[in-house]
Amino acid sequence: MHMSSPARDEFRRSQLAIGALFFVLGLQYATWVSRVPALKARLDLGEAQIGLLLMTCGIGAAVSFPLVTVLMRRLGSRLLSVLSALALGVILLALSVVPNYPVTLLVLFCDGVAVGCLNVAMNAQGAALEARFERTTMSRLHATFSAGSLLAALLASGVNAFTGTLAVHFGLAAALLALLVVAARPGLLADGPTAADGSEPAAATEKERKRRFVLPAAATLWMGLAMVFGTVTEGAMNDWSALYLKDVVHAGAGIAPLGIAVVSVMMVCARIFADGWRTRLGDGRIVRTGSLLAGLGLALALLAGGVVPTLLGFACVGLGVAAVTPCVYVAAARQGPDALSLVAAMGTTGLLAGPAVIGFIAGGTSLVWGMAAVAASAAVVSLCATRISWPQPRPAARLAVETS
Repeated sequence: MHMSSPARDEFRRSQLAIGALFFVLGLQYATWVSRVPALKARLDLGEAQIGLLLMTCGIGAAVSFPLVTVLMRRLGSRLLSVLSALALGVILLALSVVPNYPVTLLVLFCDGVAVGCLNVAMNAQGAALEARFERTTMSRLHATFSAGSLLAALLASGVNAFTGTLAVHFGLAAALLALLVVAARPGLLADGPTAADGSEPAAATEKERKRRFVLPAAATLWMGLAMVFGTVTEGAMNDWSALYLKDVVHAGAGIAPLGIAVVSVMMVCARIFADGWRTRLGDGRIVRTGSLLAGLGLALALLAGGVVPTLLGFACVGLGVAAVTPCVYVAAARQGPDALSLVAAMGTTGLLAGPAVIGFIAGGTSLVWGMAAVAASAAVVSLCATRISWPQPRPAARLAVETS
């Protein structure tokens, strides 16, 4: 059974449009993070103040859950994704002219809230795309986030070669964001009724819009825990891998940064191919096996020591956790916008708190035990995955992927 040409064209159009949203998020975040040194110099900030700036953005995203839930019901994922993406461009412009530290904190808190809104809305769009066309695509969508971050790094380097002015850099980035959002808007999926099996997820019904918040179901909490420990694993590797190579493995200055590179490259490559794996094996098996691979690979690397085993262990982490967040987002979207909002907020919390927790463990014991906690986090994801109801692979979806 082949997808008809008009349906295939519609799928590609929507896939590119939704991918643009993921690209926008990666581009916006990496743009302002790349200029933290310039903000520090301009506002005369200390290290602790910079740490609070970064934490404020994460706090804004983590506490955005109630607002996102309301906005998803009232606006739907299509309109919310457009508005929040445009807001991120406005926030970049505001960051280029902030007069003092308190205003900067406020702007970055708003940035976190907008990130939380876009994160939920664009993942709802991605889940709706998979359900509507019965094709797996969420992992590739998440890969475009990394592509956006890469472009942001290149843009920052190019602009800095001509001028160090934040207004020029952030103005160009904001204009690019706006163009991407405007171009993507026609291809985004309209919100409609949600079927009982999650085959057509979208905006809530009028009855759902008006009902009060209720406690999340146990299944949603298991998804949230899987997301928390998955993002703890991902975030901690980005923050601590280079230091582990330098201080524990005693790698040279040219080797230590390769830890982050290995994890990142493996994650991007895995996400490019993970949709095919999901179609053939199912989301549940991918998450259970992948997170177990990440935990076991890292644990063996810690026991073996040495540069090569460590890098191989880091590669296992990147490969193993790459599909965790895309799959959990799809499962959460099937439960409705409330579940998706809560799971996204819990994931942000893990990404924010995880590296700090690993730091506390390392400070009280050693960095080896800190990285062991990362391996344990990955193993916990595998356990949580056994309690989640995953979508089953569909024969039509398999044929569509294999013949496209």
